[in-house]
Amino acid sequence: MAESNSTSEAVSYGYEGDVALVCVDNPPVNATGVAVRAGLQDAFRKINEEGKAKAIALYCAGRTFIAGADIREFGQPPKAPGLTEVLSEMEQSAIPTVSIIHGTALGGGYETALATHARVGMKGAKFGLPEVLLGILPGAGGTQRLPRLSGIAYALDIAVSGRHVPVEEGVEKGAIDRVVEAGDPREIAIAMGQEVVAGTLPTRRTDQLQAQADDAAVQQTLEMVQKKNPHLINLAECVKAIAASTKPIDEGLAAEREHFLVCMNSPQRSGLIHAFFGERAVSNIPEAKGETRSLDKIGVIGGGTMGSGITTSCLMAGIPVRLIEVQQEGLDRGVATITKNLDGALSRGKMTSDKRDAALAMLEPSLNMEDLSDVDLVIEAVFEKMEIKKDIFGKLNTICKPGAILASNTSYLDIDKIAATTDRPQDVLGLHFFSPAHVMRLLEIVQGEKTAPDALATGFALAKKLKKVGVLAQVCDGFIGNRILGHYGKVISYLVLDGASPAEVDTALENFGMAMGPHKVGDLAGLDIGYMTRQRRKEEGLPADERYGGDIADRICEREGYGRKTGKGYYLYETGAPVPNPAVDEIIDEVRAEKGITPKEFTEQEIVDRYMTAFISEATRVVEDGTAKRPIDVDMVFLFGYGFPRFRGGPLHYADTIGAAELVRRIEEYAKEDPNYWQVPPLLRKMADDGTTFADMNS
Repeated sequence: MAESNSTSEAVSYGYEGDVALVCVDNPPVNATGVAVRAGLQDAFRKINEEGKAKAIALYCAGRTFIAGADIREFGQPPKAPGLTEVLSEMEQSAIPTVSIIHGTALGGGYETALATHARVGMKGAKFGLPEVLLGILPGAGGTQRLPRLSGIAYALDIAVSGRHVPVEEGVEKGAIDRVVEAGDPREIAIAMGQEVVAGTLPTRRTDQLQAQADDAAVQQTLEMVQKKNPHLINLAECVKAIAASTKPIDEGLAAEREHFLVCMNSPQRSGLIHAFFGERAVSNIPEAKGETRSLDKIGVIGGGTMGSGITTSCLMAGIPVRLIEVQQEGLDRGVATITKNLDGALSRGKMTSDKRDAALAMLEPSLNMEDLSDVDLVIEAVFEKMEIKKDIFGKLNTICKPGAILASNTSYLDIDKIAATTDRPQDVLGLHFFSPAHVMRLLEIVQGEKTAPDALATGFALAKKLKKVGVLAQVCDGFIGNRILGHYGKVISYLVLDGASPAEVDTALENFGMAMGPHKVGDLAGLDIGYMTRQRRKEEGLPADERYGGDIADRICEREGYGRKTGKGYYLYETGAPVPNPAVDEIIDEVRAEKGITPKEFTEQEIVDRYMTAFISEATRVVEDGTAKRPIDVDMVFLFGYGFPRFRGGPLHYADTIGAAELVRRIEEYAKEDPNYWQVPPLLRKMADDGTTFADMNS
């Protein structure tokens, strides 16, 4: 019979012979919201009270097992019953229980399965405890029950990594009891329930098992997380919670709760939750919705680093690409790079060999731009020169079919000026990919003055197809990310000019949480990029930095090299690991002497404070003038495109932890040295006066 006894709007139960079937039906992912928790508690109580069943089989409707917590409850006061309480009660069921896993059993979903007396996974299903990715730890018994089944070392691997684990691996480790062919979850629940009754599928209460101490694994993991991620306190707390699994279950759960609360009260948890919601919020805007145009075939102009990366990304998403170059040598090099990228994805397990071959088969190299006549979208990815781009768009105007979208992968240039070379500016927009384009998740979608709504929405649709985070930006020099980078990049130069070494700046910001210091980033990206930008600004008559025109960086380019690509820049790369370049110290001393600057010392905190205050100042202006629609858009640009530490949530989320009043005080203090650079944005001053935050502007 169908499950008809409803215990809540999300859970029902019924009987098939002597098997009780409990069904969770809480679309879209059966999250453990209050209706599911209350429903499970009521169902298990009633089935035990009724006493008609010899086994209970738990399964889920829809495309997945319970896939985690209900994000709608994040940040809300807890509602009873709590998941820990419900699972402890389920575990103590006098009737043996089995859970049937399909899709994914993640976080509270897998913790629910751990509280049943056996776990059966369908082939292809995955399980995991990814709470660490949100700055917390498994808080409903995951750190206590998994070690009892699989041992402490494996529990540490699963819970500290947050990875999604195939059920086939889980069987080998004891985390899953059996794997069966995929099928109808209800039918499999009936079959497995009958096996429990027959005794052919053994069951056991997890809380009655004993976890064996593994001090070596605990110590090794603790040292690893403290070395690799010293800012993420939740990783160490997770290790400590798992170490407590050798205690009786009640004591272990109490310890887990203590460590969980430490994480909940940490700023890292706040930053990671902000990042989690922000990734979804950036596309939740009117401009990203509505009608879109076709994306059946894409053209890419340019087979260099960016063009090859963009092409790779499209091919991996299953979109055919026609790649255009002007010379055979460049085309061959582009195809070779794309092939290498796909081979890399294959070796990393990102795609199968069949999918790799199919992706490569969708690539059509050509030396003839007229071959773009039938594509739905063209992405120009050539040299960052306005004249070159204008010439290309002028040609595309006559070549491309009506309605085809013409996009430029420019980092800085004015999309409206590019669009003006066509008689279809409504079809033109910016699609600013970040290098390497097939890896980096950010895509700035730049709206020109006349970009049509459906063209803009198609940009967001492309981002979704490519599994990228699309962020809307308006036209200005550098859009959101590079405009802000251009501003705070100056304070990096000022710090070096005034006394800090490039290595001291890099070390301070890496200790703050940046994956790589700005001078190392410059060497990696190529110092010639900034050099060319400064030269372009001079040629276009744009204002130069009044205090510092790139003297040090330009002289490094002219005398030493462009960074990693030439073997030396701010650092030397002859031995592999970067070593400070002593010739750079000589250049710095030379420029200081010319400008009459007496160097002074900066502490790490002073470096971070100046860097972040400059960062936040320009980010505020970007929101103030509408280049970015909301503060959260700025945050996501820097999390996904510039390596800003995710646990800090983004520059404007971090700004709220400092407070507008303190930021205004800092700027006014720094302005005593340089009133031209350090100016309080009016929006920031208003926030200081009103006591408001950037978070207030995101709703």
